[in-house]
Amino acid sequence: MLLRIVLRKNLSRLCAVLVAAAMAIAPLAPASAQQGKGPPILRDTETEVLLREYTRPILRVAGLEKQNIQMVIINDASFNAFVADGRRIFVNYGAILQSENPNQLIGVLAHETGHLAGGHLAKLRQQLATAQTQMIIATILGAGALAVGASRGGGNGGLANAGAATLSAPGEVIRRSLLSYQRQQEENADRAGVKFLTATAQSPKGMYETFKRFTNESLFAARGADPYLQSHPMPADRVEALEGLARQSPYWDKKDDAALQLRHDMVRAKISAFMERPDTVARRYPLSDNGLPARYARAISTYLHGDLRSALSQIDALIQVQPNNPYFYEVRGQALLEGGRPTEAIAPLRKAVQLSNNAPLIEMLLGQALVASENKAYTEEAISILRAAVARESEAPLGYAQLAMAYGRKGDYAEADLASAQAAFLRGDNKTARELASRAKTRFAVGSPGWVKADDIVASKPLSSQ
Repeated sequence: MLLRIVLRKNLSRLCAVLVAAAMAIAPLAPASAQQGKGPPILRDTETEVLLREYTRPILRVAGLEKQNIQMVIINDASFNAFVADGRRIFVNYGAILQSENPNQLIGVLAHETGHLAGGHLAKLRQQLATAQTQMIIATILGAGALAVGASRGGGNGGLANAGAATLSAPGEVIRRSLLSYQRQQEENADRAGVKFLTATAQSPKGMYETFKRFTNESLFAARGADPYLQSHPMPADRVEALEGLARQSPYWDKKDDAALQLRHDMVRAKISAFMERPDTVARRYPLSDNGLPARYARAISTYLHGDLRSALSQIDALIQVQPNNPYFYEVRGQALLEGGRPTEAIAPLRKAVQLSNNAPLIEMLLGQALVASENKAYTEEAISILRAAVARESEAPLGYAQLAMAYGRKGDYAEADLASAQAAFLRGDNKTARELASRAKTRFAVGSPGWVKADDIVASKPLSSQ
């Protein structure tokens, strides 16, 4: 909602599709949604941890600390963030990549928190419901006038015309009313965002800088536009109002902590390496740049595009600089795993799990390496690690898929079928999920925990239709 709001006929369906698309795989690899449904979602522990740290103090002063608000990264290069339900803030990876400092991104997140704290989505749904009722009434009245005009013959053209006007005019009025309501919501979210930033002793300058940047880029396109047809306030008006509020903050000139800036730059470098073309990465992070973020980006880009030996050498050099950075070990393990050397990937991934305090997405990567090693001695360990991971990250198809393989290697086909069914369900493949769950039910004792879980999947509706 930062840049624009798109009126959707069914916001709850959008949320369901986004949930169905959420998949945990290797760092910053897109999660495949059901074919043609919803945007892919990106998962990465390092990025998600940073986003949670950015939002935690904001959510606390907003009174949302106990609401378990999740950060969801969308695979979209444009700068945008939005809320589509009361439990998640969606952020395009482009917003992270294009935010030059933490404060700019934190300002965006503060604005979105303003929408959550204000209950704007629920209120918008009510406005939409009211508008729909008004449209139905107007349509009935207009249709009635048209019918009367038709029944009385050509002499009642005025009545028929009035009926046509009744059908068309209310729609335009209602549309403008809805857009006006949305503009007011945006203004309220701006004010709330500045309030939250000030309450957490953070500068609102980044929020202002971001809005001003996009205002400058859109001024030409906005010339001549009807201000009442904009879903957000007109850019210049909005930024002017925001600047007035932001400059009142005693923290206007406060700078980001240097350590936080480095972490921000490291995440941006990782996103660039995974999501941009190698030539783009090379231009953004040339060899002349010996900073840690540039070296991080080049190391990842090198392994992604085929030179594993050079990549490992670069990653090892990074580890020498920060030997307790879990994400360097994670990238090393991922490079080895994707390079066809899963047994060698186990040690760095164990280290990454340890240093990250058992981050579930990294545990899943370790479980994948243990399974891919084809060493039966690792089977029980893989099952133990993967079960712990999916217990804490329940919307992660990769964890369930690897768990199914581990159970299959053990010969426990009931659990293997159940885990496969859970993976398919989370991918949005409800047909396969039901088939696998039905087969799992025949392998479990009736009424056992596994049988009950399988039965729940058989009886469930597709995530995209809930």
